[in-house]
Amino acid sequence: MFKNKNILIIIILVLVIIIISGIFFYQKNSQPINHSNNKQNAIQEQIKVFKPQANDLINNILVIDGEAKGNWFFEATAPFYVLDSNFSTITSGFIQAKDNWMTENFVPFHQEIKIEPKTESGYLVLKNDNPSGLPEKDLFLMIPIKFDLSEMETSSENSEKMIIKVFFNNNNLDPEFSCNKVFPVEREVVKTQAIARAALEELLKGVSEEEKNQGYFTSINPDVKIQSLKIENGIAFVDFNEQLEFQVGGSC
Repeated sequence: MFKNKNILIIIILVLVIIIISGIFFYQKNSQPINHSNNKQNAIQEQIKVFKPQANDLINNILVIDGEAKGNWFFEATAPFYVLDSNFSTITSGFIQAKDNWMTENFVPFHQEIKIEPKTESGYLVLKNDNPSGLPEKDLFLMIPIKFDLSEMETSSENSEKMIIKVFFNNNNLDPEFSCNKVFPVEREVVKTQAIARAALEELLKGVSEEEKNQGYFTSINPDVKIQSLKIENGIAFVDFNEQLEFQVGGSC
């Protein structure tokens, strides 16, 4: 009889333990866990954007101003993307840290980008530079913005112009085709303080039909884009997209 009673007590204790464990497990797993909020808080602790603010109206020049913790950057840069309302990329590049990025403190950044959107709204996406390649370490800040398409259509017509020179090879002026000889072509552009970027953008456009008839040509691939441009001590450092080296060959 005592044996049966002991067995009954053991069974009851086991059932009580199972019930208590089940209640504890349910309560633990029924707590709402908002990983997106946690990640959003982490982003807000890493980067602050002063310009643009959400739903700002942007003309053809997008100014990005803010500050980010040093670990947001790698080699003093971090990528950004400008998207249209269909999430297609209008342009992309890198923000540049203005001070020493190897710090745990906030570092200011500034970037001005010429854009040509086709939709009335879009997004600025700022991403941390993640050299590890691990997706769980990726951080994104997405800011909704609006585009003033009417301003963009009239800005080039009403703006003051300037002349810049870009250089191409020319079969007529250099019939022996020596790789180190290039010749100037004048282009009229909207006046800007970013002369280096304007000149590079004209160079990447290639030669016009009229210039082609005059013997000018380019060996630069179409659709090459400037990802970042900085000038230090009179020397320009430019990062182009991968299209620059696509199927490139030859002696020059």
